[in-house]
Amino acid sequence: MENNSEILFVLQGLNNTLTNRQIYFALTLVSYLFTLFINLTLIVTICVDKTLHEPIYIFLCSLCFNGICGASSFYPKLLHDLLTNSHVITYTACLSQMFVTYSYLLCEFTSLTVMAYDCYLAICRPLQYQVLMTPQKVAKLLLLTWFFSMLETAVGITLTSRLPLCGRHIPKIFCTNWEVVKLSCSDTTLNDIYGYILMLSLLVETGFIVVSYAYLIQASIRSRANRRKFIQTCLPHLITLLIFATSILFDNMYSRYSRGTPGPLENALAAEFLVIPPIINPIIYGMNLQQIRTRILRKFTARAEVSP
Repeated sequence: MENNSEILFVLQGLNNTLTNRQIYFALTLVSYLFTLFINLTLIVTICVDKTLHEPIYIFLCSLCFNGICGASSFYPKLLHDLLTNSHVITYTACLSQMFVTYSYLLCEFTSLTVMAYDCYLAICRPLQYQVLMTPQKVAKLLLLTWFFSMLETAVGITLTSRLPLCGRHIPKIFCTNWEVVKLSCSDTTLNDIYGYILMLSLLVETGFIVVSYAYLIQASIRSRANRRKFIQTCLPHLITLLIFATSILFDNMYSRYSRGTPGPLENALAAEFLVIPPIINPIIYGMNLQQIRTRILRKFTARAEVSP
């Protein structure tokens, strides 16, 4: 057994993807650049236009920034590995990638929970919305979302970093906590308990979202105006939540039940939660929220008219 800091992990996820690497590299690069472009477009649009400085758009801005962080924890290393024959990562870099990845995951889920709360107040308590969702409260919700997400991740990474490791082969294209814990040659009960605590926390958040949507659907049935507001603001949120939950389910199933070296399909499914939500979120919200869609189209139309 060697000192953990001296370990070089071998990422085996690309071992079965030795052919057509240039094609995979091109597709990956286009996907990453497109993710950055659409998320930054939405962020800049919201930041520049003062009429969009409302809670729902500010939360959306945070969601898009989180998507950029999640994508950036995954794509650069994958692009590098697609150009080389040696797919290794240092112990410190592996833990750093895990920290950013799981901070993104927890922040995404908490952000969606906060947005469900905002939808609930906007539709079910419209007369009190301005009093309940003040700029100060929005700032506190954002601060708590990011702080607790990173704190929860830091605790998990600290518990993993204390484990002595007896292996260095990770059968994926990126580092995950579960795969590193499986390499340990000591008791991992504490890690398992903390994992169950995090799962319980996510279940509580899920329960809160379900209850919120029960009230939202009930309110939208009673009023045509509420129904329109539900379709414009809450339906994109619901679709985003379902996509993210499905992505997490795929990754969890793959991590716990996969055997052997994965193929291209298994790699794609395992990385879905880092690839699909950051692309889909701004598209869904940008297309469905009229205020954002109008301003983005106006901006690109104006540039087209200026261009010779």
